[in-house]
Amino acid sequence: MSAPAHATDFVPPPAPVLSVAPVVIPAPGRPVDLHVRVSAPVTGTGTGTGLPVVLLSHGQGYSNHLSSLNGYAPLADHWAAHGFVVIQPTHLGSRTLALDPGTPGAPLFWRSRAEDMTRVLDGLDVLEQAVPQLSGRLDRSRVAVAGHSMGGHTASLLLGARLTDPDDGTEVDLTEPRIGAGVLLAAPGRGGDALSETAAQNMPFFLTTDFSRMTAPALVVAGDRDDSAHLTVSGPGWHADPYSLSPGPKSLLTLFGAEHGLGGVAGYDVAETTDEDPGRVAAVQRLTWAYLRSALYPGDTARQAARDWLAAGTDPLGRVESK
Repeated sequence: MSAPAHATDFVPPPAPVLSVAPVVIPAPGRPVDLHVRVSAPVTGTGTGTGLPVVLLSHGQGYSNHLSSLNGYAPLADHWAAHGFVVIQPTHLGSRTLALDPGTPGAPLFWRSRAEDMTRVLDGLDVLEQAVPQLSGRLDRSRVAVAGHSMGGHTASLLLGARLTDPDDGTEVDLTEPRIGAGVLLAAPGRGGDALSETAAQNMPFFLTTDFSRMTAPALVVAGDRDDSAHLTVSGPGWHADPYSLSPGPKSLLTLFGAEHGLGGVAGYDVAETTDEDPGRVAAVQRLTWAYLRSALYPGDTARQAARDWLAAGTDPLGRVESK
């Protein structure tokens, strides 16, 4: 599979990218301080000021470093080269931290993951001080969140999804009002009888996932061959639940032939990608960029141009629907 020849028609030329890591945000009460990577264009439109922000949440794959600030370069590089400041935290579930398995919240740290993103937004002054090249360049009124797999669950909570804490029975609301839009990549779907027996027993926080109050705009990206049998008995359609079970405005990008790696968004040439396809990754890069542009800048035409490009291909990469 390859992207159409006119794939770059709606995407501007890339800019050189500055990437700095680790930037340390103090985190009292967290087992370790929060380490993040910051990637941004060296220059930009005009003076390069007013850059929108994307918080990118890594998944919980079995590799040692993709689940950290060192993963997801195909997305972070592309978005940063096209005008975004991309901030990638290392969540507590990362193998790079080697935390004691008995640490509260282990192994997936679902609550801490969302709290990390709020901590990043609270710490933007610290970030600008640590990376002087970004001083005064962030547009804090234009913030989005993106996440793959478990990172998609994190993003959904920040966008308004709810669940019941299995430890104490309370409803959990981690909505972050400073986030204006999101991209959910191969994100988990609903709980209840959609879960596999293993997931229900070992990840009970998934049981009560509720998308009915996830009101923020979002693009849900799902592969039509992503069956995730270890998590769900519902097949690939489960990953479309954040779209179908939430109120609009939402869009759903279904990628044809894509499995959980969506062609390889977690890293370049990584072994855990079961459906490696550079053309598919290129499509995800461009289509998510266009969505983020139009979601954060009302009136921007990138999203419609991207949809027209997708529909024009002789060998369709996927389809988009919206509500």
